[in-house]
Amino acid sequence: MNKVTIKETQNPTILKFEFSDFITQNESFEYKNIDEAKSSPLAQQLFYLPFVKTIYISGNFIAIEKYNIVEWDDVKDAVAEQINKFVVDGGVIIAIDENKSKKQPVTVYGETTPNPSALKFVVSKMLTKNPIEFKNIDQTSASPLAKELFKFPYVKEIFIDENYISVTKYDINDWQEITLEIRSFIKQYIENGGTVLDENYVAIVTAKEETKAKEFDHLDVTSQQIINILEEYVKPAVQADGGNIAFDSYNESDKTVKVILQGACSGCPSSTFTLKSGIENMLKSMLNDEGIKVEAVNA
Repeated sequence: MNKVTIKETQNPTILKFEFSDFITQNESFEYKNIDEAKSSPLAQQLFYLPFVKTIYISGNFIAIEKYNIVEWDDVKDAVAEQINKFVVDGGVIIAIDENKSKKQPVTVYGETTPNPSALKFVVSKMLTKNPIEFKNIDQTSASPLAKELFKFPYVKEIFIDENYISVTKYDINDWQEITLEIRSFIKQYIENGGTVLDENYVAIVTAKEETKAKEFDHLDVTSQQIINILEEYVKPAVQADGGNIAFDSYNESDKTVKVILQGACSGCPSSTFTLKSGIENMLKSMLNDEGIKVEAVNA
């Protein structure tokens, strides 16, 4: 294992000490004091440093939050050297519990989307049958996973559907700086049995879907045709790009179709082009009506 690399974070009190290889077995650990750190001999040793407040171990790094009694510039090299010496001397970073149940490994990989601010993280298992979008952490009562992801300072929005999670970021970081961190976190969270969506939410959505199915029968014929076209031809392509499209309404008098864009589609620079040149033209052709117009209610 190569020498520890020091990396700054968005939080000036937290510094990351990175390794070239993964140091945990698909798990994340957070310790607030030496008593909590019984599973990590290294963390226990680090807590003897008087300025160490919290230690977080995950993936290929150890993050340390300090008290404001010292500056990182004065101590970071010494901390890195202590960590490096501990590992070189054969010290145990995390003591593996042999009695712990074996985890089911999952694969997570990132895919680019047409929206440069959004990345799609595909998971090798089904996460949900019902798409859900979160604009901020206050909306995440239905998803403990989304709540945890919002704790990363660069996460702006989250969209979860089927077997993927679309993350929209603020412009404070480039994807190459944060993709591995998000991917590793999602992978470890799911492998550790973390809850993606609360069962109560699933029950509520199921009830809403049943209501929506009943309402469909009472819509006008054109609205029903539009919904079927969106579901069969448009939605699969949009989902492949980490987004979603949902029917909102159809105004028969001015022939305006209103849709809701979610996930990577929301705020995407090319969404207007997609609506006009793609979806609108498709509806005009399939409905044989050149008067059809498509608008996004949240564009």
